[in-house]
Amino acid sequence: MFELIIETDFSAAHNLREYKGQCERLHGHNWKVLVVLKAEKLDKLGMVMDFRDAKRVIGEIIGRFDHAYLNEIADFKVLNPTTENLSKILYGELKNVLPAGVKVEKVTTWESDRCGAAYFE
Repeated sequence: MFELIIETDFSAAHNLREYKGQCERLHGHNWKVLVVLKAEKLDKLGMVMDFRDAKRVIGEIIGRFDHAYLNEIADFKVLNPTTENLSKILYGELKNVLPAGVKVEKVTTWESDRCGAAYFE
């Protein structure tokens, strides 16, 4: 098994509904996202996937969250915009656009240098 690891970031604001504390108020984060892709076999060039292509695909998905108010994004009209839910949404969207043979192993989203949440199946 091979893994490809991509780290990226974006900035966004949110507030947690029904949360008792400061995070109930509007606030922002500089989110860091770590994506781990996996494949059993390498392509003819000896890669899981070209880093350029992986970064482009991840960037397109994350682009809709960048500099946004997460609570206004359709995914978060029902779901609370927690770091856990953000990781799960990114994972789900990413797994639907990867080339054959490449799978998402895990998506970890960090809301600060010390706090993050991961989603994997």
